[in-house]
Amino acid sequence: MEGHQGSGSVVRPGDGDRAAAKRALREIVLERRDALSGAQRLAAGEALRARLTALPVVARARTILCFASFRSEVDTMPLITWCLERGIAVALPRIVGAHHMEAFAVTDPGRDLVAGHWDIPEPRRGLPPADPAAIDVVFVPGSAFDPAGGRMGYGGGFYDTYLARLRPDATRIGIGYDLQVVERVPREAHDLGVDLVVTETRAIETGRRPAGAGK
Repeated sequence: MEGHQGSGSVVRPGDGDRAAAKRALREIVLERRDALSGAQRLAAGEALRARLTALPVVARARTILCFASFRSEVDTMPLITWCLERGIAVALPRIVGAHHMEAFAVTDPGRDLVAGHWDIPEPRRGLPPADPAAIDVVFVPGSAFDPAGGRMGYGGGFYDTYLARLRPDATRIGIGYDLQVVERVPREAHDLGVDLVVTETRAIETGRRPAGAGK
């Protein structure tokens, strides 16, 4: 895996207010992501999944928390299917309140997912809750990541709150396209980082934990 490296798509946030810097960076990156063609997203998504599923920490996981993609995010449904076919338990998040999400076990995405907040697919009511202590790996969405493990979401704070409830050894993997990796993400005290950033071309060890931890 790669260590800290600069990105081929560098964005330098301003030094002003961090919230304003986040909004500006988010707008730039998401505009670039939205501009990808369907063919580009498909090819990148397939390459990213191959890179992810080759990771030992993913292959040996017993329970994974994933997310259902929306808009121009990397399509996670083939990844969810891959996990389920190999007997890996899969949980997906549902928003249950302000800055608050919970995870629920999903066994049949076609049956178990319904349109939720902002039309993002989420587990239907009645599914069993997932114990945060049982989660081994989290595939973390984001609008931007940096090589040091910085992550910027979409402004809701749901993952920052949830990730704090996981076991310390649970591996956090930020996934996105190459263009979502920037030089530096503006960070605030409540922002939690990721252990790996995986794109269609690389897997970056962020240094949030000692090299090799969680492999």
